[in-house]
Amino acid sequence: METRTEKVSFRGSDGRELDGLLELPAREPVAWVLFAHCFTYGENPFAAMAISQTLAEHGLGVLRFDFTSPAEEGEDSRTHLLSDVEDVVGAADYLRTTRGAPCLLLGHSLGGTAVLRAALALPEVKAVATLGAPFSLEHVHGLLAPVLRQAEERGEARVRLGTHGLRMSRRFLEELSEKRMKETLRQLGRALLVLHAPTDGVVGLASAQRLYASARQPKSLLALEGADHFLSRREDARFAAAVLGAWAGRYVGASEVEAQRGARRELAQGVVEVRDAGEGPFAQEIRVGRHRLRADEPLSFGGGDTGPSPYGLLGAALGACTAMTLRVYARNKGWPLEHVSVRLSHTKVHAEDCEHCETKVGKVDRIDRTVTLEGPLSEEQRRKLLEMADRCPVHRTLESEVDVHTFLEEEESLSPNPG
Repeated sequence: METRTEKVSFRGSDGRELDGLLELPAREPVAWVLFAHCFTYGENPFAAMAISQTLAEHGLGVLRFDFTSPAEEGEDSRTHLLSDVEDVVGAADYLRTTRGAPCLLLGHSLGGTAVLRAALALPEVKAVATLGAPFSLEHVHGLLAPVLRQAEERGEARVRLGTHGLRMSRRFLEELSEKRMKETLRQLGRALLVLHAPTDGVVGLASAQRLYASARQPKSLLALEGADHFLSRREDARFAAAVLGAWAGRYVGASEVEAQRGARRELAQGVVEVRDAGEGPFAQEIRVGRHRLRADEPLSFGGGDTGPSPYGLLGAALGACTAMTLRVYARNKGWPLEHVSVRLSHTKVHAEDCEHCETKVGKVDRIDRTVTLEGPLSEEQRRKLLEMADRCPVHRTLESEVDVHTFLEEEESLSPNPG
């Protein structure tokens, strides 16, 4: 599915402007995700992009922002300022006001710990996922003692994660205390997914185990074997993205789709509705009664191959009608037809090569249909069933004159079907 990216900005807890990126699906998002990550100071923006795009491909709109920001002028260029839990709440407020309240919070590294705390202040959130997140600062190797001393003396602390330094407030340090995090996980009341690399050299696997053990059900823990803290290898980033996309759909996907679409009533008998699916140039969503199908063109024709082609659907209609007709006929006759299968292929041939066609110029459509009949049928029964194949309703429609009327529906008259 094609996605698009928009730059946005919102106010953080201290009044400063924070930059973010909206990753949007081709159609209206079915739900919104807030993603606070720390990939930039790890110099791997690909991971944040891959995860956001994958969620967008699942129909979710994503606001992602770096939980760290570049140092202020005059500081070491490799130092970043760490955001606050209130910045996550501010980003959620921005989403709620301009787009829609986030249903899923996702956080990487210290951003993961922050979204757990922020979730308690955001009643719309249904699920939270963390990626390489520390349970508390005790679980970020070697940080706790010097950090707490600095915070007491200066009101803030400077630490090092990976190859970069981070400057964090005393308030954030208090939010990440072990006592506070235990309380948070007991009160969370949302589905939780903990993703962590066993070989993470920045935040140990014990953090993931503590997060999982302290939370209540529903909860899941998945090890990202062979990955590092920043998902530096693209294959690790893609795997994490795929897992998050599938998991998110369980909690904020299907139900939100039905809610947004208003659980539209079934179409009347004989009515088919086709709409642009918003996934590539040709993909279509098809409604037939209460059923939903897909149509697309193959890759060789520039499509995404997300569904059968229109001619493929035409062949499917003829094949299904043929098999049903033979089934009914054999049942009414009491014949021992056990199974029937139909294989069809569509081509265009020169009209002059068609013996039964009235048209003798140019090309005509040709459908080859092969019927397989299983069961202890006599030769006469098989011959009669083969004749009946030409009498199925769709076959007759294809060979008859069809009168198609096309109307333009005025835009202002369009409205969703009532639920």
